[in-house]
Amino acid sequence: MALFQITRDVPLPADEAWRRLTAWRRHGEVVPLTRITVRTPPPTGTGTVFVARSALGPLGFDDVMEVVAWSPPDGTAPGRCRLRKRGTFVTGWAEIEVFPGRTGCHLVWREDLRVRWLPALCDGPLAAVARRMFGRAADLLIAAGPVPDEDRPH
Repeated sequence: MALFQITRDVPLPADEAWRRLTAWRRHGEVVPLTRITVRTPPPTGTGTVFVARSALGPLGFDDVMEVVAWSPPDGTAPGRCRLRKRGTFVTGWAEIEVFPGRTGCHLVWREDLRVRWLPALCDGPLAAVARRMFGRAADLLIAAGPVPDEDRPH
């Protein structure tokens, strides 16, 4: 298991950071060689399923994810989203938390990433690469600007 965590202090209100981080289709714009398809109708909530298809030419895999906990930030209460990875190649879980602050918010992104057939000795390097890739994705999602209405989680 490749367990990693990303933390950021973000100069946005918690609700806006939440919208940017949980607009699933936008993840495909910031994760290389990946596109996102949301399989369930809006709004996003517990039970939402989406697929991250990562591919280079004909070689690729689907990372199927289901939202198993959904609680947007509300006033001073933090927001929390937990995803269960249900794919046949990538499994584990991811959790995004957004904590309101006086001048912005604090983001915590945790993930337990498991890749079938990858030996345990690869967990450290996998976690390091994933931390860098998802950290960059979080930074780009936060910087991307407001989420268009059709992509807004509710």
